[in-house]
Amino acid sequence: MTSVPERVTPREGVFVLAVAFALTAYFTWPLAWQPTGWGRVELGDGQFSIWNVAWVAHALTTPGVEVFDANIFHPHKRTLAYSEPNLGAGTIAVPAYLLTRGNPYAAHNSAVLVSLTFAVVGMYLLARRLTGSREAALLAGIAFAFCPFFFARTAHIQLMMTAPLPFTLLALHRFADAATVRRAIVLGISIGVQALFCAYYGVLAGLIVGLGILVFAVGCGYWRQPRWWALSVLAAVVSGLTVLPFFLPFMDLQRETGFSRTIDESIRWSADWRAYLASSAWAHRWMLEHLRHWKEVLFPGFTALLFGLGGMGLMIRHLARRGGTPLPMTRINAVFYLLVFVLTLWSSFGPNAGLYTLFFHTIPVFSLLRAPARFGIAVTLALCVFAAAALSVILQRVPPRLRTAVTAVLAILLVAELTTPLPYLPARDVPRAYKVLAAAERGAVAEFPFYYEPHDRFRHTLYMLGSTTHWQPLVNGYSDFMPPDFLEGAAVASRFPDPESFAWLRARDTRYVVFHLGLYGGTDYESLMRRLETYSPYLKPRWAHGSVLLYEIVGWPPGAP
Repeated sequence: MTSVPERVTPREGVFVLAVAFALTAYFTWPLAWQPTGWGRVELGDGQFSIWNVAWVAHALTTPGVEVFDANIFHPHKRTLAYSEPNLGAGTIAVPAYLLTRGNPYAAHNSAVLVSLTFAVVGMYLLARRLTGSREAALLAGIAFAFCPFFFARTAHIQLMMTAPLPFTLLALHRFADAATVRRAIVLGISIGVQALFCAYYGVLAGLIVGLGILVFAVGCGYWRQPRWWALSVLAAVVSGLTVLPFFLPFMDLQRETGFSRTIDESIRWSADWRAYLASSAWAHRWMLEHLRHWKEVLFPGFTALLFGLGGMGLMIRHLARRGGTPLPMTRINAVFYLLVFVLTLWSSFGPNAGLYTLFFHTIPVFSLLRAPARFGIAVTLALCVFAAAALSVILQRVPPRLRTAVTAVLAILLVAELTTPLPYLPARDVPRAYKVLAAAERGAVAEFPFYYEPHDRFRHTLYMLGSTTHWQPLVNGYSDFMPPDFLEGAAVASRFPDPESFAWLRARDTRYVVFHLGLYGGTDYESLMRRLETYSPYLKPRWAHGSVLLYEIVGWPPGAP
């Protein structure tokens, strides 16, 4: 077996980091050069993600602000727990948020850039450790970090946080090499950190590490050693303790509301065979014409698929022969990643395939999940590991003087294959009314139109994004879980101003109301203007110019006690 370099030299580390950032800047153009001016503002999920990251960064840098008491669904508390909190992304966004004086786009985009860059680095380090080939490891890093799944999820910040996955596996391999208290703690923290970046990937990382503990216990004979099991339990405990303070709000939410996912929801968000042929990349768009419809984007790319299957076949043949030509992966590592590939692929097909149903009924955290297809990222990771093994064998046969050139050509072809058109749009202009709110006294804000139909509720994310300018408490909101009183009263609020809607807003201590006139249709607009005139004694204009109007509620009409 080819020897694996024990340490990464500073020169090597700087080179890989520079290449990783340069590729990230290319794949996400123009985010690296204009981070304050672009975002996924055309989708509710994109607006939600920008607000989410900015809120966490704001809360972490503002004294007296509790991070889970997000400024939505006022007067409810712990509202960040109503969906993925994205604490990891918000934390790494803090420097950009501060440097740009609270720009939400810079906060969000910096998290994306950092995650992508370190996804390359993490996969490089993992593949290098497993195969010993720097060249193959770099190609594997590119294939993993910029896979089509990533670019199909640019509106979901949590699904872009793939970087901790390979680092968690690195921690697992170090633990398997020599189980110590320190390495057990690092492994546990790694799993916990991944969960703070993305709950789905945290659960996935925990399952993969648990599988690894069993595989290495049997394959390396550790199962006879009580120390191995004791340190494995320590890693699990550390992982739980890392996450527990941030998981308590979700436990409270489940206890108070009974919020959970059903297994039937998981069926809708499961992968099918078409998902593994669907891609977001330019070079693969011809495939979509033949698929017609698909449930998810999980195609790993031809490079990762072909070299990955080739490496997998090479290792299976080697395992079957129990000897032969030495290969750049140990037998136990090959078995482990084969199992990762098979089990995560199987799980991604959801309840109908069986394995996910077993997990759902035996692992409590699965009641908070709904999208088995997202486990497909581990399928890509396993393929990239085996692709690195195959490429290392191929590149070893290339004369040393040509190896760098061949690697460069392969990298260029890989980048060309994975290049993806990104739907980023210029950042929205900040209405003057929001700037007035930023300077106003604290008070709850309600924005209109107040969407209440199920197919329109996501449009409240526009107001959430706008609130990043002033961070006043917002009566509006959108999330995975929505408070019953909000859903029940939204139709009433939509008729504001009238006595009943005044009463609903008064119960929520609402002080300011904002109207987006451009979002009202013809008859709705005319009706609104008549009602504003009727109830003008109770509404003091704070900004009444243009298409966004701001009023302060200065009184309550009869019928709104």
